[in-house]
Amino acid sequence: MDGSAESNYKTVFYICFCTRLSVSLPYCKIQWFMENGKSSLRRVFITGGAHGIGRSIVQIFASLGHQVAFVDKNAEWGRLVAQETGASFYQVDVTDKDALEVVMHQLFQQWGDIDILVNNVGISKFTPIVETTVEEFERIIRVNLTTAFITSRMLVLHRNSLPQPNPFGGRIINISSTRYLQSEPGTEAYSASKGGITSLTHALAASLADFRITVNCIAPGWIHVNENEHIRSLDNDFHFSKRVGCPEDIARACLFLANEENDFINGQCLVIDGGATKKMFYPE
Repeated sequence: MDGSAESNYKTVFYICFCTRLSVSLPYCKIQWFMENGKSSLRRVFITGGAHGIGRSIVQIFASLGHQVAFVDKNAEWGRLVAQETGASFYQVDVTDKDALEVVMHQLFQQWGDIDILVNNVGISKFTPIVETTVEEFERIIRVNLTTAFITSRMLVLHRNSLPQPNPFGGRIINISSTRYLQSEPGTEAYSASKGGITSLTHALAASLADFRITVNCIAPGWIHVNENEHIRSLDNDFHFSKRVGCPEDIARACLFLANEENDFINGQCLVIDGGATKKMFYPE
């Protein structure tokens, strides 16, 4: 293979090696930057980073030496993640627009800019439609969808105020769900929010092109985030990949989309579900 291909291969190898073994060794960091051939330290802001997928996203970026800050409503879990990763934690209820904007203003003052924004925060409540109040529907939309618009808008407002453009451009990564593609009864609010964030993704990609900010989303399938949830063999076998997903699967995808060399991926939705949404179903 040529030098460029070999360098890319080695970069991917070290990312997978470090994250699969859940290590954050200086050796891995050094090798990453050596093989990447350029300084790639970025300023990363993540919403909903205290648990599950968000926690893994915080861990993977922090383990590679990036500056990482995250918000979450849960103070106890947030402090634990901050202690284990060195990331900065801010306790924020994202439905409080002013509080969320204050945090972003603080980061702009401390860091100068945000290079990578990961809109991960999300909630769900599955109830029959006749039992779902308008207030509950609006709350899920507010957390899962409106928050992503607020943070993205804040980033653009800040970019407009900079005397010089960010040479990196930027990355916005939204976390959607395969429920934007398929549904079950009682999932109206959650499915609508994930369909919305998927459409918001390509709309933002169009609007932010002049800033060289790429905007993509990831649609996870079944991701095992509840330690008390028992995974059966038939659950694993349901997937073409023969396993249920783990949060690290999504974190590695975020790292891939954030890579400086992947700027030709834009406005897309990356489905990560072990092939489940491609499975044909027939009644027996």
